[in-house]
Amino acid sequence: MRQLRYSINITLDGCCHHEAGLPPDEESMSYWTAELARADALLFGRTTYSMMESAWRKPPTGRWPDWMSEWEIPFAETIDRAKKYVVSSTLNDADWNAELVQGKLGPAVERLKQLPGKGLFVGGVTLPLALADLGLIDEYVFLVQPVLAGHGPSLLHGLRERIRLELVDRRDFRSGVSALRFRPI
Repeated sequence: MRQLRYSINITLDGCCHHEAGLPPDEESMSYWTAELARADALLFGRTTYSMMESAWRKPPTGRWPDWMSEWEIPFAETIDRAKKYVVSSTLNDADWNAELVQGKLGPAVERLKQLPGKGLFVGGVTLPLALADLGLIDEYVFLVQPVLAGHGPSLLHGLRERIRLELVDRRDFRSGVSALRFRPI
């Protein structure tokens, strides 16, 4: 059975808005590239899917934009070619190597987890909350940013029940970011 891993950047005060932490650097982008490569497919809600597609889909020219640093290209290539599943009740179709998840969320994700492979990666805010409430997340990876945001969406806000976790890995970056990997107990 494939493991479902939830990964996200968060600030010290739990804000998980994508612009609240430190700007990405070469070390963090390398980490995220490796995280995506650990999965056979990515699972996104509509909002995260749209945000990622607008930032990381390879342009029709076949060349990455000039604004992209050389060290961002491996991440861009990894996410661009990855298989994606999109949970949405408003989209009629999805491209960018993606398909819509059909049916009730719990059974649909259970079916995806039953497929052979290395694992599934989920990002975002709303979808992971629903998956955590259903007990479907097998691993949590938080890149804790040394920043206090004081605002914005907070990590798993509204979780119905407490989830106890055990720390299984930690990596500290030169920027002060700490990657913390947890598994439910």
